[in-house]
Amino acid sequence: MSKLILASASPRRLELLAQIGIVPDQVVPADIDETPMRDESPRRLALRLAEEKARFVAKSNGGAFVLAADTVVACGRRALGKAEDAAEARKFLELLSGRRHRVYGGMCVIAPDGTERSRVIETQVKFRTLGSDDLKRYLAHDEWQGKAGAYAIQGFAATFVKAISGSYSNVVGLSLCEVDGLLRGLGYHPKEV
Repeated sequence: MSKLILASASPRRLELLAQIGIVPDQVVPADIDETPMRDESPRRLALRLAEEKARFVAKSNGGAFVLAADTVVACGRRALGKAEDAAEARKFLELLSGRRHRVYGGMCVIAPDGTERSRVIETQVKFRTLGSDDLKRYLAHDEWQGKAGAYAIQGFAATFVKAISGSYSNVVGLSLCEVDGLLRGLGYHPKEV
């Protein structure tokens, strides 16, 4: 059985995979430039980054399955990355307040024989209107750090979510339905525990 490498340092992705009985043999974060290209849509950005991460790690890990993913939060055509500081996190949350936005989850799997499959999953999330007390309370915690759009749906920000349409696990970091299908479709089956 070929090994599985997760090309991501995200502890959330490891936790999600564990929920469906998948434990990667190795975690190898991909060191790539994640700067969006000029006029690149958030959907395309999520897909490109997942594919580039998978290819980067697969280059030096032949004979393994490589799984990579990227999450992009988008308000309209604007991609909201990871906030650099609390002030930027506040701006992101103010932009999302009372609105519907999209979360694009790009994922790519490369099989040991080099076959590559990728997908983009779209989930719509609607936030309730956030007051200044909501923002102050949320930003007092460090939960926003390192999160696309400056929020983690599985944490305190769950109190902001009025509605969701699509894959919840996609918003957390990885659509479990899709990743399971991609891996099995390429011949990977989790080890029996």
